[in-house]
Formats: sequence, C-alpha cells, structure tokens
Amino acid sequence: MSIGEDRVRIKFNPSASSAVDLLKQQAAKFINACEELKRDAGEDSEVLRCIALAQTHAEDAAMWAVKAATAQK
Repeated sequence: MSIGEDRVRIKFNPSASSAVDLLKQQAAKFINACEELKRDAGEDSEVLRCIALAQTHAEDAAMWAVKAATAQK
C-alpha cells in the first residue's frame, strides 16, 4: 500500500460508494505525487514544509469530500 493510500484509508468504505472510492483514489494519487517531490527536495526544509502542508491539506480535503459524498439526503 502506498503512503497516499494509507493516509486516506483507501480500503475503508463501509457504504461501498463509488464516489468515495474515486475521491480517495484521487487524494491518494496527489499525496503520492507530493512524495515524489521529496526525492528532489533533498534537505531543503522550506520545500519539505510545503510538501508536508500540501499532503495534510489533501488529507483534509479528502475527508471533507467523503463526508459530503456520504451525507444523508
């Protein structure tokens, strides 16, 4: 399992919602792309901070989007 898949808990989808699957897959893909940036960043603390923030906000966005996708209507 990739770091992105782990962070968004890609396998957790009790509602079996296709929308939830899609949202989590996209968020995981973004988080993984940010991980790739770390390889080029070396020890540049400002770049690493920006990457960490981007990943955290992607996790937040995924959580809120899943909440919206699973809201009762």
